Amino acid sequence: MTLPTSNRPVALVTGVGRTVGIGAGIARQLAASGWDIAFTYWTAYDERMTWGVQSGATEEITKELSGLGAAAVPIEADLVDPAAPERIFTTAEERLGGVTALVMCHTESVNSGILDTTLESFDRHFAVNARATWLLIREYGLRFKGAPGTGRIIALTSDHTVGNLPYGASKGALDRITLAAAEELAHLGVSANVVNPGPIDTGWMTDEIRASGIRQTPLGRLGTPQDTANLVDFLCSPRGQWINGQLLLSNGGFA
Repeated sequence: MTLPTSNRPVALVTGVGRTVGIGAGIARQLAASGWDIAFTYWTAYDERMTWGVQSGATEEITKELSGLGAAAVPIEADLVDPAAPERIFTTAEERLGGVTALVMCHTESVNSGILDTTLESFDRHFAVNARATWLLIREYGLRFKGAPGTGRIIALTSDHTVGNLPYGASKGALDRITLAAAEELAHLGVSANVVNPGPIDTGWMTDEIRASGIRQTPLGRLGTPQDTANLVDFLCSPRGQWINGQLLLSNGGFA
């Protein structure tokens, strides 16, 4: 066991598998703002997706975070496993200390609609996007020892459900679970919010989807991981303490 030596607060960021992802962008911004970072990734998920595994991503992200002054601890974890959240928190605490901010960027996302979604896919989406979110929040609530007003829970969501049934439905459950924490963990002085970043091209968009997204955004561009990271960074800061129990749109006005 490596005992924590830093005085920086600790953020646990889930779903940081690729350097171009939203999770990596958030981890970088928090590191630059003075946080130590524990982050999770799951290589087997990227292997199933069209973009594939980014070789050396974990090492590169860890190096970047360290270069920003953060102690960085990568944790490989399959969030389908109900035991994973407890192990993740134990590892983060042993290596860095108690977690102050829980930022959940993990996801299972495989396109399918009402007629062609399989039972296996439906169950996997809910295991990762909903059940793991609950278990991570529960673990956080059981362990949090910070001063009232310092704790943060943030989850990333999406309302894309048409043609993407298990993803959108399970993200809807994620919303409710996270927002409930704003009330149920009020005795800890912890805020809990959900952020919908809208369409962000992290390697999954076709040219057609990209053009459509730009047309539907008044500001005339797609969102970036940095756009989401800026909001999460604010919510995690002392200035963001009063924002609580909200589903926030950070999408440039996308309609």
